Amino acid sequence: MLSFLKIRAVVNGRQIFPLDTTQPILISVDQNNPRIVITDGYHITAPLKLVYKEVNTYFFKVSCAISDTELLVGFIILAAFYLGGLYSGLLILKVFSFLPLVYLLLFYYLNRKDFLKLVPVIR
Repeated sequence: MLSFLKIRAVVNGRQIFPLDTTQPILISVDQNNPRIVITDGYHITAPLKLVYKEVNTYFFKVSCAISDTELLVGFIILAAFYLGGLYSGLLILKVFSFLPLVYLLLFYYLNRKDFLKLVPVIR
C-alpha cells in the first residue's frame, strides 16, 4: 500500500522530506537528538529520537500494515465474489464481495497508530 500513499518524513517538526518507495533518501541533520516522524497526512508514527553518540548514520525502512500483496489479494477476492454473484445471480456473493473492502477500510481508519512503522535496518 506504500506505493499508493504519499509518505513524508518530518524532522524536528519543521523539515519535510518526501519519501520515494523505490529510492533511499539521505536526510542530513545539523543538531544532535533529532525527532523524526513518518506521515501520509492521516497516519503518523510515534516520534523517534535519534542519538548520535556511537553511530553517526542510521538506516530505516518505512513499512505499512497493509502490504501491496494484501491489497492485490483483497481486490482479486472482491472481483471474484462480485463476478460470481453477477453471473450466478446470487445476492449473497455480491454481499460477500464487500468484505475485503470493509476489512481494508476498517484496518486503514481504525489502526492509525500502527499503520505506518519506522523499522531500523542493520547494515
